[in-house]
Amino acid sequence: MTPAKAPEAMEFTVDSLESPALTKAQLADMLFEHIGLNKRESKDMVDAFFEFIVKSLIAGEDVKLSGFGNFQIRTKAPRPGRNPRTGEAIPIEARRVVTFHASSKLKEQIQDSPKT
Repeated sequence: MTPAKAPEAMEFTVDSLESPALTKAQLADMLFEHIGLNKRESKDMVDAFFEFIVKSLIAGEDVKLSGFGNFQIRTKAPRPGRNPRTGEAIPIEARRVVTFHASSKLKEQIQDSPKT
């Protein structure tokens, strides 16, 4: 019996980026072009993916995407701040913020890729 071969990763390229950022609309277009979903299904799938991540974070759950990174909610303590224009002391209230930590695999891929 031979060991099962790992599935090959699909190669996605973004040929014509109008801006330097990848958008949800572009992700939906890639699903449409490469997977064969219709445009409505593609948009719905991308929206559902991000909605699930947002709801998980709001609920205080960590989101771990293997090979990509982790999103976490961190509670920042209240602290004194200062208005830079007037120098007036202003209290900054406690708040929850999202942090992202790239996985070591993502970091390696970025370091090993040529700068464009």
